[in-house]
Amino acid sequence: MTVTRRHTLGLLAALPALPALAASDDPSARLRALLDASAAADAALDPTGDAGVPRPAGSPAFVDPGSDAYEATLRANKQREWATLQTIDRARLDAVDAIAWDVLAWQTRQTRNFLQSGLFAVARQAPLNPSFGLHIEFPDFVAGSAAPFTTVADYDTGLQRLDEFAGALDNTIVRLREGRAAGIVQPRIIVENVLKQVDALLAQPVAATAFYAAVTRMPAGFGSTDRTRLTTAYRHMIETRVLPAYRRWQAYLRDDYLPIALSDPGRWAMKHGDALYAAELARHTTTDMSADAIHTLGVTEVTRIRAEMEAVRGRLGFSGDLKALFDHVRTDPVFYCKTEAELLDRFRAIEARIWQGIPRLFRDRPKAPFEVQPLPGPGAARGTGYYRAGPGDGKTPGVLFFNMAMLPTRPIPTLETLTLHEGIPGHHFQLTLARENAALPPLLRTGSNTAFAEGWGLYAESLGPELGMFTDPWQWFGHLDMEMLRAVRLVVDTGLHARRWSRDRAIAFMADNTSMAPHDIAVEIDRYIAQPGQACAYKIGELTLQRLRKRAAAKLGPGFDIRDFHAQVLDTGALPLAVLTAKIDGWLAG
Repeated sequence: MTVTRRHTLGLLAALPALPALAASDDPSARLRALLDASAAADAALDPTGDAGVPRPAGSPAFVDPGSDAYEATLRANKQREWATLQTIDRARLDAVDAIAWDVLAWQTRQTRNFLQSGLFAVARQAPLNPSFGLHIEFPDFVAGSAAPFTTVADYDTGLQRLDEFAGALDNTIVRLREGRAAGIVQPRIIVENVLKQVDALLAQPVAATAFYAAVTRMPAGFGSTDRTRLTTAYRHMIETRVLPAYRRWQAYLRDDYLPIALSDPGRWAMKHGDALYAAELARHTTTDMSADAIHTLGVTEVTRIRAEMEAVRGRLGFSGDLKALFDHVRTDPVFYCKTEAELLDRFRAIEARIWQGIPRLFRDRPKAPFEVQPLPGPGAARGTGYYRAGPGDGKTPGVLFFNMAMLPTRPIPTLETLTLHEGIPGHHFQLTLARENAALPPLLRTGSNTAFAEGWGLYAESLGPELGMFTDPWQWFGHLDMEMLRAVRLVVDTGLHARRWSRDRAIAFMADNTSMAPHDIAVEIDRYIAQPGQACAYKIGELTLQRLRKRAAAKLGPGFDIRDFHAQVLDTGALPLAVLTAKIDGWLAG
């Protein structure tokens, strides 16, 4: 489908804008109304359901985040959101609503600055991302439980969604051409990795694609007429719209874009890249730390963790140096599962042990269960995996989608740490407790930011000893190895994007300081190239949480209860670090 101006204007008219608020003297009521309206407006613009809020009635089946309609609607929404927020007296709000006011102000300010600076347009012309790109996230969305497929109407909407998605792929080509004309071109390694994913997807039979998954689980109550019609329609849509769009994408990337892609991997090499990287660091870390400050912090942390690794090397009785120990973990088959079933069994056993210690550190636990499932689709170039929370209904499980590809690169000594981070008490607690808390406004219930979310995940790893984990020194080494990964990220991310490091230099630095397999190191480095700044947020968020915990323990003395501290951190959802710090300081002040 060609994206024309007429189509764009028509879509813009269909998108729900942020409505005007009814007059009220109650600032809390006005804020809650604004938060509801803002959440609904954001959900209407969310192409993959990650907003965690039901899409409003009348929303388009799919919205292309690269379209002019998306940008215009987002700009109008955030301008009205900001203006309305300034009319609500924060001093008259209760504690939770005051925090919500602060979060909305921070988020709206970030988005408006990104739009007004012109950096949104730059980012839109550099959309290729093998880790979080729409070309790979949308198939995950329609293949899993996030997309609704319970009624015949849902399936008809799904057909429309596929049609619009095919148009979005074509529009990406338009944006890439615009970027090329403006001198905004992405690195060659990103293009190569995206092409590998597209090649793998196009090699699948139609019935094996993520786009056909809904057909394979069609509800038994559907009549034969609807079942036949929908099965035929989905196959036709995939064969004539979706896969041809991917083929056009494949041809353009391979024949036109790859030959002119940048040989240097960092943002610095791209036009407007330095300004874009600074904005990405601010958005992901929720701080104003410079690339130089983050790089220096990373070097300090790498030095500290190496010293701890040297200590555990002695406990293991390993006679070689750290490099030899890293090589030993990478190459000895004893450290790797032989089958997917064995790996899943290990995850379940670890989960059961963690639950036993949870009451010592937490008063509340999510009602929804936690599961580990294989990452769907072609996974070799997609990293270790990711967690996806349920909708907060207390029943739908939160799922760690773990990359089961290449089992000889998934070391057993890291599994306890992975479960703590992605599941219990990491992302499963952080995301699901907030989503299950109906007293929170949608912004706090479903919102997120990298520094809080991944900082909490890394902080959750550090709770292992208090939860009775890491009793095996190999698991403790695995924990340090993963902590080292997050410290190394500070160094290599800023090295790549601000200090003109080559990809090979970044790979070598990670290989010298972690036990990760060469394939996984390359995938990690390519992720940092494709998602600048995001990886820096983990360690910065975790260090902030550790600092706040120490502050609380020192202030409260014998009255300090870790369960109260964790409740304060988690009970208002994911907060920008400055907002979280102010909240903890207010709690400590009584």
